[in-house]
Amino acid sequence: MVETALKDLDFKTQARFEGMDYHALNAMLNLYDADGKIQFDADKRAAREYFLQHVNQNTVFFHSLKERLDYLVEKEYYEPAVIEKYSLEFIQKLNDFAYGKKFRFESFLGAFKYYTSYTLKTFDGKRYLERFEDRVVMTGLGLADGDEKLAMQIVDEILSGRFQPATPTFLNTGKAQRGELVSCFLLRIEDNMESISRGINSALQLSKRGGGVALLLSNIREAGAPIKQIENQSSGIIPVMKLLEDSFSYANQLGARQGAGAVYLNAHHPDIMRFLDTKRENADEKIRIKTLSLGVVVPDITFELAKNGEDMYLFSPYDVEKVYGVPFGDISVSEKYREMVDDARIKKTKINAREFFQTLAEIQFESGYPYIMFEDTVNKANPIKGRINMSNLCSEILQVNTPTTYNEDLSYDQIGKDISCNLGSLNIALAMDGGNLGLTVDTSIRALTAVSDQSHIRSVRSIEDGNDRTHAIGLGQMNLHGYLAREHVHYGSEEGIDFTNIYFYTVLFHALQASNRIAIERKQAFEGFEDSTYASGTFFDKYLEQEWVPQTDKVKEMFAGHHIPTQGDWAELKASIQKHGIYNQNLQAVPPTGSISYINNSTSSIHPIAAKVEIRKEGKLGRVYYPAPFMTNENLEYYQDAYEIGYEKVIDTYAAATQHVDQGLSLTLFFKDTATTRDINKAQIYAWRKGIKTIYYIRLRQMALEGTELDMCVSCTL
Repeated sequence: MVETALKDLDFKTQARFEGMDYHALNAMLNLYDADGKIQFDADKRAAREYFLQHVNQNTVFFHSLKERLDYLVEKEYYEPAVIEKYSLEFIQKLNDFAYGKKFRFESFLGAFKYYTSYTLKTFDGKRYLERFEDRVVMTGLGLADGDEKLAMQIVDEILSGRFQPATPTFLNTGKAQRGELVSCFLLRIEDNMESISRGINSALQLSKRGGGVALLLSNIREAGAPIKQIENQSSGIIPVMKLLEDSFSYANQLGARQGAGAVYLNAHHPDIMRFLDTKRENADEKIRIKTLSLGVVVPDITFELAKNGEDMYLFSPYDVEKVYGVPFGDISVSEKYREMVDDARIKKTKINAREFFQTLAEIQFESGYPYIMFEDTVNKANPIKGRINMSNLCSEILQVNTPTTYNEDLSYDQIGKDISCNLGSLNIALAMDGGNLGLTVDTSIRALTAVSDQSHIRSVRSIEDGNDRTHAIGLGQMNLHGYLAREHVHYGSEEGIDFTNIYFYTVLFHALQASNRIAIERKQAFEGFEDSTYASGTFFDKYLEQEWVPQTDKVKEMFAGHHIPTQGDWAELKASIQKHGIYNQNLQAVPPTGSISYINNSTSSIHPIAAKVEIRKEGKLGRVYYPAPFMTNENLEYYQDAYEIGYEKVIDTYAAATQHVDQGLSLTLFFKDTATTRDINKAQIYAWRKGIKTIYYIRLRQMALEGTELDMCVSCTL
């Protein structure tokens, strides 16, 4: 069966492509035809030829579904417990439904990426045991956990392209030999050797299971701090970073994915400048960090000090914890700054605040790092009791964590709360086309909740306990630019921002409603619900105090047929949530989306495209070309790339979405090769003032031309 979208080509076109292999056909996207047009039809032919020349002849054939399932279970390819929850009759019905959808890949790269990275292969890796439909069916069966109706809905949403689980979920569900279903993890480290060693071990355990891991270093005492009251004994955070980098390079998922990690440090930690220096191109090898990602937590006070031309004080975490009785990462630096400056018990040093931001921009200019988390913006928007002090590998996960403490024999004294990323994304264009956004969101929330419910990583108890107590998930979005362009709306225009606002507003309502339904069904809310702004009702104030409706005629037209929640709807939902709660502590997070964008034929996340025809390097195949979804030779004007659009419109778009997302949005900023560090600083300030929560990568155009654009967060397994 041919698994690609291929419109009927005329005989002249057929003849032009005759005898070419799929790689050569795909490469024609990089060559204009005689009329100066992009050859989109060549890519569709490439996808067809990929099946004819490669996939079909390397796929294991079975005479019946029963024969196939029996073989895959007997040979330990499929997990029997997943299949045993359903009758063969239902699985056959679901299988027929899936194949009846007549799914077709829209691009060569989508098909290639699926068969290279997702589908089940024989143990020697030479033959395919699944078609796309088979992987979707197994995902639906696994996540539905015996619920036939939910299994059917999940399969429908995925095959229709409206919802796509994150890579680890789609890759692993139902397989007997597999990693976890979870994308990434966040761990905090405390200022003691027990926590540091446990953190390194946890990173190893999580990395070997295929997850990217971020760790908080803000609580660790600085270089030269005392140990057991003996001065100048601590080595600070750099050796810990070195240990972590080596750990991630060693531990990977059966060699299938490179281990990857990130570390976050507060801007007012005394080691902050050394931390940034580890990413300099000319850094000494003793301190240079090559593969570990860096993130900096920046409070509002830091901007205030820079604005006023003041020095910024850096505070010893060791002393802060002694004085306040809580780790440095759990202190609001903005609130306590003047108090800590005046407290003689806290050792402190100072640097120039403007020089700090200049250095930040320099390092970003050189390396793309560090990520930035605007600490106070994040915590002002946080609906959950507690403090958010870090993010993840892709800077979109923003959840409260709590410390773990240990006894002298290294057993647990009190298990804290660390964080799992249970992710999946909607294709905005197809979700809007589907006509029932509420059902799509409801099914997606239930699918992601299943990822949380089925994840039990016992080797890292703080991760397991945190997941079991919060049921936190992250419903993401992708294909914003593709959808806007298809609808003849410019990214970052008044209409584009208006749509983004109303779309995310509507998704939030449906997500909360879905989580409330689950809480009612299970008679359970997440732990700590009673201390949240959902329970107090203040979360809903902004939705009850004003009417949220499209401001432009174009967006009114785009939402025709969709119900936009009214103030009355919000009042009713508020009452139900205050009475019954919601099951998931966190509901939304917008990741960068890498591989899943290609198989789903989406523009990545909600940022603009980096190129009309993206160039990727795919292993031995070499260069592969990916045309922006929905792009034709007639609508090219709506596909300005991110470098042309400029950071202001990108930030404005993200700001419109951010106000309706309880966690974060992975925001990459793109700059032309004429940009300076001053431009990067201006973008940071603009983002902070617009209420952006985090900044992911900084990308310069020449970096993109080297093939690094959009190859983001591969380690985050999205």
